[in-house]
Amino acid sequence: MYGQKLNQPVKDTELVQKVFAANAENFNSIALEIFNFQFHHNLVYNEYCRLLKIVPGDITNMAHIPFLPIHFFKTHSVVSTSFEPAAIFESSGTTQNINSKHRVKDLTLYENSFTRTFDLFYGVPGDWCIIGLLPSYLERQHSSLVVMVDKLVQLSHHPCSGFYLNEFDKLQAVLMEQEKRKQKTLLIGVTFALLDFAELFPMKLRHTIIMETGGMKGRRKEMTRQQVHENLRKAFQQENIHSEYGMTELLSQAYSSGNGIFKTAPWMKVLLREEDDPFAVYDKADKSINGAINIIDLANIYSCSFIATEDAGKLYPDGSFEVMGRLDNTDVRGCSLMAV
Repeated sequence: MYGQKLNQPVKDTELVQKVFAANAENFNSIALEIFNFQFHHNLVYNEYCRLLKIVPGDITNMAHIPFLPIHFFKTHSVVSTSFEPAAIFESSGTTQNINSKHRVKDLTLYENSFTRTFDLFYGVPGDWCIIGLLPSYLERQHSSLVVMVDKLVQLSHHPCSGFYLNEFDKLQAVLMEQEKRKQKTLLIGVTFALLDFAELFPMKLRHTIIMETGGMKGRRKEMTRQQVHENLRKAFQQENIHSEYGMTELLSQAYSSGNGIFKTAPWMKVLLREEDDPFAVYDKADKSINGAINIIDLANIYSCSFIATEDAGKLYPDGSFEVMGRLDNTDVRGCSLMAV
C-alpha cells in the first residue's frame, strides 16, 4: 500500500512557471518546492520517502532530498498527480530486458526544455542544418531522442535537415554541399552509426559539428568514449567531438563540446553519491570527485525530479561532469525498499 496522498496547497501550475526561471541562486528553493509537491502527489515517491522516514519538513538542502533509483521507471508508474499521458517515452532494450517507461503529462514541458537548452548551447535552430543519424531509434516507437531531434529539424527550416537512416551516400553528398556553402551543420547520431559512416566516408568537415548520443546497442564492440571520439576526430579531421547526455527518464539534457565534459541548463543539476552509501550525496566539491550520478531535473514535475542513475561519473567544482561508465551493480541500492 502506497503512502497516503495528502491535500496540500501546492500548485503545479506555479511550479511549472518557476522551472525555466531557475538559476544558481534559486535552484535549491525551487527543488525543495518540487520535492514537497512530488512527496504529496507521487504515490511511488511518497512510499519511498516514507520507508526512508523522510518528510519535506526535514529537508533544507537539495543534497538531502531522497533520490529515487532509476530502476523504478521499469517496475512502477512514476507519476505526480493523476493524468492520461500525452506520450510515453520508452527506453531501448532487448526482449530479455524490462524497458523504462516515462509517462509524460505535458509534451510542451519537454519541448520547452530541449529547445531552450539547445538555444543556450548552440543558438537558435534556424541557424543550422540539423541531421539525425539515428537508425536504431527510428526503428522503434516512443523514443524521446527522436522526438527531440525531429522538433529541432522542424525548427531549423533548412531544406536538407532531416533523418538519413543508413543512406550514407546521400548523407555524404549533403554534408559536402553544406561545407561548400559554409553552412553551420549539426550531425547528431547514435555512436555505432557515426562510426560506420566515418569508416566508409572519412572527410574533412570545417563547418559541421559531430555529436554522438552514445549507444552501441550490440552492433559493435564496446569502446570507451575516448576511443570513439578519437576515431571520429581522425575520420572527420575535427578538433573536438560533441556529446549529448540524456535518458528516457529525464526531460532535460546535458551537452559536451569536447573531451566528454558535460554542462547542464540552469534547471538541471548533477550531484554525486558514494557508490557504497546511496544517501551520502555531494552537490559541490572544492576538487573533482568520483561517484555515482544523481540528477535533479526540475522539468520532471509530473514524474520525479530526483533520480539516482546507474552511471558512474566525476563532478568538477564548476558543476560540469564527466560520465565514466556504468556502475558494476546496475540495480541501484534502494530498489529493495519497495516490493515490485
